Amino acid sequence: MAEQDPSAPALFDISALAPIFMNVKDPEYAYMLGFLQADGHLSEQTRHRGRLTVEVNVRDVDILREFQRLTPYNSSITERTRSTNFSKEHHSAIWSLCALEARTTLNQAGLPYGRKSTKIKPPRVEFSRRDYLRGIIDADGSVGYTGQGFPFVSLTTSSTAVGAYLCHYAKRVTGAERRISRNTRDGVYNVLYTKEAAVQLAAHLYYPACLALERKKSAAVSLASWVRPPGMKIRPPRKPWTAEEDRTLLAAPTMAHAATELGRSQSGCQVRRWRLANGIGPNPRGL
Repeated sequence: MAEQDPSAPALFDISALAPIFMNVKDPEYAYMLGFLQADGHLSEQTRHRGRLTVEVNVRDVDILREFQRLTPYNSSITERTRSTNFSKEHHSAIWSLCALEARTTLNQAGLPYGRKSTKIKPPRVEFSRRDYLRGIIDADGSVGYTGQGFPFVSLTTSSTAVGAYLCHYAKRVTGAERRISRNTRDGVYNVLYTKEAAVQLAAHLYYPACLALERKKSAAVSLASWVRPPGMKIRPPRKPWTAEEDRTLLAAPTMAHAATELGRSQSGCQVRRWRLANGIGPNPRGL
């Protein structure tokens, strides 16, 4: 039997089957980036030292094991119990990754060093969009039912780019339009979808066999059974105000006149006029 020439090219390269670390076209890495942007911390010190850490409630430790599986570098998962503002004995799991090459790749993918809550943004390259957003929502959002029994999907974020992107993407999926603004208490954005919009968005983001927190995946699946109660009216889509409508509103002698001329409700006209009088919105007289 003839011996194989060692200089001959390989007929089958097993390494070609392995996914490229943090290739965000891959659904799992896109999810991982979203989660790490929202709930991870990347630090750096002198002499190229540094660390990525992600701390979650110990009930969610399986997601850290998935990240460890996806990362071809040495890393560790530890547990600790400490007192927090919400619990005297908070049991958490921490994933730690120190490899410089891994940290550099994560940083280039879109995970900033240090304080990042206002800096994070969707990747500028092609990426798996719904998986990235699911990672963001798993880390910083909520899925479930309100106290009134209505399904909801929500996100709390300090990032203008992330909040705006969720609104843009969710409108394409559900048709529901949202406009973000920071709340006055702590300066973050609260984006909320309820009822049919929440059901559609949850079903789209949390598809079968996707990488996700199991408890949120289960909550998303449970939303599919919701049916609008008989007699509950569907609110029509919000109609944005134009500068010309603002001028007409301010010039109208009464709310009744304004409502008739604009084809809007008197209460809507009254709220809009109050917002304009208090500087909440553009000044139509200056346009």
